[in-house]
Amino acid sequence: MEAGPASGSAYWLTTSDDVRIRIGVWNADHAKGTVLLFPGRTEYIEKYGKAAHALTARGYTTLAIDWRGQGLADRFLDDPLIGHVKKFDEYQKDVDAVLAAAQSLNLPQPYFLMGHSMGGCIGLRALHNGLPVAAAAFTGPMWGIRISMLLRPVAWVLSRIMPVLNLGYHLPPGRKPEPYVHATPFEGNTLTTDRETWHMMVQQITNHPELGLGGPSYVWLREALAETAEISAMPAPKIPCATFVGENERIVHVGRIRDLLGRWTNGDLHVITAGEHEILMESQDITDKIFDTMTAHFDAAGGSEAG
Repeated sequence: MEAGPASGSAYWLTTSDDVRIRIGVWNADHAKGTVLLFPGRTEYIEKYGKAAHALTARGYTTLAIDWRGQGLADRFLDDPLIGHVKKFDEYQKDVDAVLAAAQSLNLPQPYFLMGHSMGGCIGLRALHNGLPVAAAAFTGPMWGIRISMLLRPVAWVLSRIMPVLNLGYHLPPGRKPEPYVHATPFEGNTLTTDRETWHMMVQQITNHPELGLGGPSYVWLREALAETAEISAMPAPKIPCATFVGENERIVHVGRIRDLLGRWTNGDLHVITAGEHEILMESQDITDKIFDTMTAHFDAAGGSEAG
């Protein structure tokens, strides 16, 4: 298991709607600033130990979150392996709790956002809501979900009909109830090309099954489709942004990413050669280049003036 820096601490938080979530903090003292790390769907704090090491080495505090419904945060269904929220804006209550915790813990400012996949969707909405960060970075952001043109209308219809039929807590067709890394072999997976990192992810879930999550509910799918359609059509926030996407991205809608970055005045898109969806889970040489570029972006936005 890729442990984070020895300086790490974990905290329980309670959101405004009484949901218990969890945060992990590394390198809390004498840093240039604090990176608010928003993980993707199914992810959890411990998965980002390698990222925390990279950010610590470059002078930044890391605050990562277990979103409601995953990791060790509260889950909402009898089957805890089905990912679920009633409304997508519930995640913004988690964001509010994280920001309050960063302030109460006196974590170094300025703050920066790093959002992966679903965390990129939540993070983009948070920017529109006024999240006080100096700059943002996204990896494989879920500003749209990759669904074939033939199946997209089916997904929209089923995600609306099934909740009406009181089946909204069930899995959509093709979604599996077990964690992806347990249900899928390394060969041909859509997450990473790095076998060592893949093994780390498998071992984390094997050793700590309570961290695992399978497919999403129909309700989650309905909410995600609506949220991504709305935020991808909004004007780009007026904040510096660096976005990284794998060349072989097969999970999120790359066309929407390119479209939004084309309208983002101070936003840059970096395509990672041969990269899959989880480019921060790729080999060391790839992730080093990403973190060098990302933290240079943060430095330019004010991180080099802090600490």
